[in-house]
Parts: sequence; structure tokens; C-alpha cells
Amino acid sequence: MLDPVLNRINNHLDDAIERWSDFLRIPSISTDPAYADSMRQATEWLRGQLEPLGFQVDVRETEGHPVVIAHHPGPGGDATHVLYYGHYDVQPPDPLELWHNDPFDPTLVDGPHGKRMVARGAVDDKGQLMMWMEALRAWHAEHGGLPIRATILIEGEEEVGSRNLLPVLERYRDELAADVCVVSDTAMWDIDTPAVTYTLRGLLYTELTCRGPSHDLHSGFYGGAVTNPINALTRILGALHDEQGRVRIPGFYDDVIEPSQEELAQWQTLNMDEAGFLGSAGVSVSGGGEQDRTLLERLWSRPSCDINGILGGFTGPGAKTVIPREASAKISFRLVPDQDPDQLIAAFRDFIEEQAPAGCTTELEVHSAAPAIRIPTTSPYLQAALNAMGTVYEREPVLLGCGGSIPIAAWARDILGIDTLLMGFSLEDDGMHSPNEKFEVTCFHRGTLSHVALLDELRKRTDY
Repeated sequence: MLDPVLNRINNHLDDAIERWSDFLRIPSISTDPAYADSMRQATEWLRGQLEPLGFQVDVRETEGHPVVIAHHPGPGGDATHVLYYGHYDVQPPDPLELWHNDPFDPTLVDGPHGKRMVARGAVDDKGQLMMWMEALRAWHAEHGGLPIRATILIEGEEEVGSRNLLPVLERYRDELAADVCVVSDTAMWDIDTPAVTYTLRGLLYTELTCRGPSHDLHSGFYGGAVTNPINALTRILGALHDEQGRVRIPGFYDDVIEPSQEELAQWQTLNMDEAGFLGSAGVSVSGGGEQDRTLLERLWSRPSCDINGILGGFTGPGAKTVIPREASAKISFRLVPDQDPDQLIAAFRDFIEEQAPAGCTTELEVHSAAPAIRIPTTSPYLQAALNAMGTVYEREPVLLGCGGSIPIAAWARDILGIDTLLMGFSLEDDGMHSPNEKFEVTCFHRGTLSHVALLDELRKRTDY
């Protein structure tokens, strides 16, 4: 049953690329209210793609952008039930002047590995989402149905922290029940080495505000007499790390799971090009994080803390001698197993209270919180994914960690009680969230073939 579907993918790749391009033309920017109509356009476009494949499709409202939920009964009996997850929202394209083409006019350009698609969302996540959709389409076209029972959940707020995904999972818990969740939103090791991500850092995103006087003050009249909220804020932020890069919040590392010697040995065999990795960021020295840990350890198995933005006082051209009434900073933490976001929020509040000087008040707002995940390497679903990728690439896939966060992975575990297969096909230089974001057509093609092979693996397997 597999070969005819693989052949269809190969023979109709241009049609798949055209559908992918149509999706990319929709400027579904979730963070900007001006694009609300485009967000709904994306959900209706998805409906139009799924209904011809035999899916019952609903667009459900949330407190923010709608979600798409679709169901396919599959062949019946005890067929494996897969929950496919993706997101239709994208990051803003700014700064526009750095793009080589209109970010929402998808363009195929030549690259070292052949053609590549350049557009906002090319890889994150429209391109990767389209791979499993095209796999489902090809199987349906060849066999008149699917070999699995399938549920699809596509949200529109991943790029703003999936702030309404948790209520959706809780509200539709029974409807979204499945055997395993499949997500394509992670990376390969290199263009010829497929990978399954088995550890994924979580995210705690906060905003700290320090307030002092009731209104802005003249620094000549009040400087040295009242607490400056910017001074207070930077004092707190400056205390977050010690000289070795460790986070100084008490208890921050208490529940962190150390990687095993076997894992460390496997990571060593990957021969990571650290200079190339740092070069892709425009730096030559790895100066962040815990300096006594290897780069892969810091990225895959250690938590981190970063200040993502600071606002306060006068920031225009020229001078204005003012003590502002308040100042704020956005602070994110990347979490690892088994750190508890709720415990860390409480510990961070205590840390802020201890560090804040007299004469100011503080407020901590939590924008999002999702724990890390770790998929057991003994999982039969993980083995099915490895087998599928091995079939397509004709080489053994590797297991990777990931420093990023995908909230669905932890919430599928905690709410639905299922593991998530993170089958990603992006590359290090794809430029997610950056100008000229791209996705190699080779990766799109092989990724689609891999999802077809996964369907066949799940069709055949009985040891669940």
C-alpha cells in the first residue's frame, strides 16, 4: 500500500507546492488585530483542504483566534488514532526592508540544495503543517480513505504563546482523545540526517513592572531622593545570573534532570559544528548560559533565563532628564524536565521581593507557562517514526533535544495523556521569525514522504 502513495507524492510535487504557496499568501499574523480577517481566511482555507479528504471540519471560537478541529473515522476497528497538530498563524514580517521579496508573495529561489521557498511561514509552521496534510491527501487519493483514525487540531495563536490552546484542550478533552499526537514544527540534524526530537524545553514568559513616584519627575529636583524605577528594575535583572551564567533564583535547579551518560555520549557522536552554529547567529563566542556545560547540554538539557525587552523613561532622540513613574521588562525562562512552572513562578516572585529596593513596588504578570517534555525512547510510536524516516532517507535517524518550546507537547501529555511525536524537517539556517524565512523544497518533499511512511507504519503496527 505504501509505494503507490510515495509515487503519487513524487509525481504531483508541483501541485503540492502550489497549494503550499496558496496557504503562504494568507497573511495570518496572530499578534496584530489588523489581520483578524486574514486569520479567519486561513481557517476557511484549511476547511476547504480537509473536507474533500473525508474530514468533518469545524472552526471553533476561542477567546482569541479560532481553532480548526477535524475528524476522519479511518478504516474502523482498532485502527491507531492520531491527533495531528499544527498552527496557521505566523510572526510579523518586520523589518520589511530586509526581505528580498514580499514576505507574503511566496517565491522559489535557487539555493545550495536546490529550490527553496521564501516567505513568512514557509517553514514555521505552514510548510511543515502542509507535509502531513499532503501525506493524508495522497493516501486518500490512492486508497479512497485513510489507514488510521485521524483528528486534526490547528490553532492560530502558537506565535503568541498558545494562550487559548489550554482551554481548548480542556473543553474538548474527550473529542481530542487519541493514541498519539504528531507534530512537525522542529528540526533535522542536517539536510540528509532525519531526526525525531525527544526532549523539548518548556517556556515561562513573564513581565516585571517596577513602579515608584506617582508621576514622572525632574531628575535635577528628585535625583538621589526617590527610587528610580529603572534603577530598581535593572538591579533586579542584574541579580538574575551569577558570573558563571547560572540563574540565581533559589531552587531554580532543584528538579532539573541530568542527562544520562549514554545520552551525553550520543550527543558527542553528532560532532556539532559549534563555530558554524554560533556563526549563524553572527557571533564567534558562546557567552550565554552555564559556562561549565557543553553547548548541546545548555541547549537541550539545561534551563535558561533571558531578558527579552526593556521599556521605561525617555527613549527618543536627544535628552530628557526624567525619573519615570514605572519601568518594565519581559523575561522568559526555558524550562527542562522536571521543572514545575508554578513553583518557579512562586520562587521568582520571592526573588523579586528580596531584590527590590525600598521605594518601589513590583508587579509580575505571567503571560504563558508550559512545562518541558521528554518522550520515552522505548515508545513504540517513537520507533514507528524512526522506522518511517529511515525508509525515506535510507539512513538511521537521530534523536535530538530542542531548546525551543511547543506548548501542545506538554499539554497533550498532561491533559490528553498521550505522547507527542516531534517529526521536524527544518534546518538551522531556515530563518524562523527572521526576514527571508525559507524552507528547502527537498525537506518539504522528504518530509511529506516520511509522513506517508509513518501512516504505513501505524497501519501495520499492533504493539500499542
